[in-house]
Amino acid sequence: MVKKRHRGKFDPNNPNPYELSRSRIEKFLKCKACFWLEQIHKVKPPEMPSFTINTTTDILLKRDSDAVRGKSSLPIWKKAGLGHMIPFDHEHLEKWTQSLHYGLNDSYFNTVHKQTNIKFGGGLDDVFLNTQTDQIHIIDYKSQAQGTRSPEKYEVKPSSIDEPWKISYKRQMDMYVWVARQKGFNVSNTGYFVYVDAQHKNIEGMLVDQDPSIAWMKFNASIIPYEADPSWVEPTLVEIKNFLMNQSSMPNHTPKGDNFSGCDLGRYTNDMIAALKL
Repeated sequence: MVKKRHRGKFDPNNPNPYELSRSRIEKFLKCKACFWLEQIHKVKPPEMPSFTINTTTDILLKRDSDAVRGKSSLPIWKKAGLGHMIPFDHEHLEKWTQSLHYGLNDSYFNTVHKQTNIKFGGGLDDVFLNTQTDQIHIIDYKSQAQGTRSPEKYEVKPSSIDEPWKISYKRQMDMYVWVARQKGFNVSNTGYFVYVDAQHKNIEGMLVDQDPSIAWMKFNASIIPYEADPSWVEPTLVEIKNFLMNQSSMPNHTPKGDNFSGCDLGRYTNDMIAALKL
């Protein structure tokens, strides 16, 4: 008999592992009220549509890796002095990238935390193998266009993960390192962000192909290492389980602060209440 998956609305009487994705953990960290509404009462906050152009760049970057997977490195890695890093070849890699199905079975990118009975996971972008250490490294593909907000003043600058709002990128890397380790892999704490940054400075246009129905955009590409800290992940899972079991009423929303913590719904709610009191 196939076990019914425990996901969506939390049921304290369901003995099956409760599935929580990386994004749900991030929501708990940002605003416990939003997490409580969604996991206890299935009330989802308003969401922005996904940016499909970002998904497309992820797909294309992975195809670059797929072309040499398990065999050799790529020029961008060699240029960065990381020619010993090659795309990792594993029978379940394609399943690991499927974020919508992460909890389906053990061949996907998930692990069950025994203390809390939480099945935790998500969808990876890629994994590379360090041929010098035999460790694997989590890879996250990112795309951006830094110069679009002030095109006249923009100067080309290196991609970075130091902006405050990119803390969620770092936490994602922390979480995926932890999951990979729980799955028994020899995984390094060093992860890598592969950035492509759309350019327009001193570029005449996009319609430069011989085929007039094709347009091209130039991206600068770079690799940014990040030292993951997965030490907070397990205590957070314990905190989440206690929260799910014991939080009988909705906590206050966490207003979005200057350091990009909290949520926009909390900010909007507080501003709306203040305006109604005028």
